[in-house]
Amino acid sequence: MTKITVRAYPFEVADKLVRQGMHPTLARIYASRGITGTDDISTELADLHPPAGMHNIEKAAALLANAIESGKKICVIADYDCDGATACAVAIHALNMMGAKVTYLVPNRFDHGFGLTPTIVNEAIARHAPEVIVTVDNGIASVDGIKEAVRHGLEVLVTDHHLPGELLPDNCIIVNPNQPDCQFQSKYLAGVGVIFYVMLALRAELRQRGRFDATTQPRLDGLLDLVALGTVADVVRLDKNNRILVAQGLKRITAGNMQTGMAALFRVSGREWINASTHDLGFLIAPRINAAGRLEDMDIGIECLITDNVGSAWEIAEKLNKINIERREIESSMHSEAIEILKAFSPANRTSICVLNQNWHQGVIGIVASRLKDIYYRPTFVFAANKDGLIRGSGRSIPGFHLRDAIDLVSKRHPDIITNFGGHALAAGLTMHASGYDRFYDAFEAVAKEQLGEIKPERILLTDGVPDDSCYTLDFIRQLDSQVWGQGFEPPVFSDRFEVTSQRILKNRHLSLQLKKNRMTLPAIYFGHADLLPKEALLAYRIAAHVYNGVTSVRLVINHAQAS
Repeated sequence: MTKITVRAYPFEVADKLVRQGMHPTLARIYASRGITGTDDISTELADLHPPAGMHNIEKAAALLANAIESGKKICVIADYDCDGATACAVAIHALNMMGAKVTYLVPNRFDHGFGLTPTIVNEAIARHAPEVIVTVDNGIASVDGIKEAVRHGLEVLVTDHHLPGELLPDNCIIVNPNQPDCQFQSKYLAGVGVIFYVMLALRAELRQRGRFDATTQPRLDGLLDLVALGTVADVVRLDKNNRILVAQGLKRITAGNMQTGMAALFRVSGREWINASTHDLGFLIAPRINAAGRLEDMDIGIECLITDNVGSAWEIAEKLNKINIERREIESSMHSEAIEILKAFSPANRTSICVLNQNWHQGVIGIVASRLKDIYYRPTFVFAANKDGLIRGSGRSIPGFHLRDAIDLVSKRHPDIITNFGGHALAAGLTMHASGYDRFYDAFEAVAKEQLGEIKPERILLTDGVPDDSCYTLDFIRQLDSQVWGQGFEPPVFSDRFEVTSQRILKNRHLSLQLKKNRMTLPAIYFGHADLLPKEALLAYRIAAHVYNGVTSVRLVINHAQAS
């Protein structure tokens, strides 16, 4: 069941924004998302928080500057998702521009697991003989791996954004806005954002040492397309600082100023970069990068983002596209099998979902968990076989249920089941003994019932209410599109009652409609919905521009519909 609820907003703030010249509906939208003045929606680079506010960033810059000046070999250890890949690419590009000797290594999802483990340290030593290790998008929990690196005499710089555990690594420098004692104002930087800040600080350090001046220093703003991609892909909250990073990255992409591999990825996706948006980054480009880490090796994705050769970039982009097609096919098959398993599932009797198939692909279980969570609106774990009698689970949660904390509670109550786990509020992963699956499901269900109560989960769809009639114009759409929308700064979704004057099903998959409201007739599309609507319907929808035969017009894109 879905309940449509209109967002609350401070009327006095919306009124202030209107007096500053903002459209009344847009003022209400911004006020409901925490905007208090027109300065809050600026996306100029000059408004970025300065690097100096980040704990240990000067020490990190000095370590890297010393390594560059003494010719030490630096090895970047990255995560195997899009945030990790873009963070690695930013580090490689920037360090090369500043004269470093730099290589990289990415753990394999299936062989190594996550983070800087002792195994990865020894593999990095065997392959690259580094003297300095720099982690990107990982490391805050790598206590044992850093001990191993220090034992071999390596210097370690951890750059990460994940929440720290009870024990922090020592004998290393940590740059993480979420570590204790860090006063940096934006706590929502992605891993790529953290390493970008470190590179800014390194450039300032080298400039201070006289290696170059303000005229000859490297142009790091040319890496903002990568920062935008990783930030959107990791679904971090788009606070003002992150909106600036994403907006500036998109500005460069739409002007054609991007990495060679990024341009190739737009081309292979069939999307014109001149119209690039956060949606394109999140749903077209990022999945092709992520597919490499899910099915094969993230080296492929990183190579696409660091090559300057047009031919190589296109060849790698095509390979990533093929891997992504394979990923979609595997995902579709696993999704169908999971639905079959859940045929006997009764939402009235269960507060959580767990499904297991020993033959499923480990790299795709997180996507399937997300799909099932959306369908049943319950905390969900999907499991596949790992090795040595273990199974690996990937979970997704709903608002109000902290998944990582729930798994922590299960682990404390049943310490013999789970071998390791990690994650955050809405996503988590774990490895456990296959023989303990049923016990885990019962324990997880008990925690879900305790925390969510007897009231069964109900999907709440937040909307921005009824828009003014003047919003159904291309000019208003342009005002909406001028802002960066995303996680924590959700794009506007409106809700209103309409008369459905006509409707037809397209390709057995989509519903095309004509709607009537206040003497207006509006075309609409309901993607992925092939059931006819009642004559009077309550709709949740976006107001969007639609281009057909070279003509641009206003069209509603329906998110949800129910009887009026």
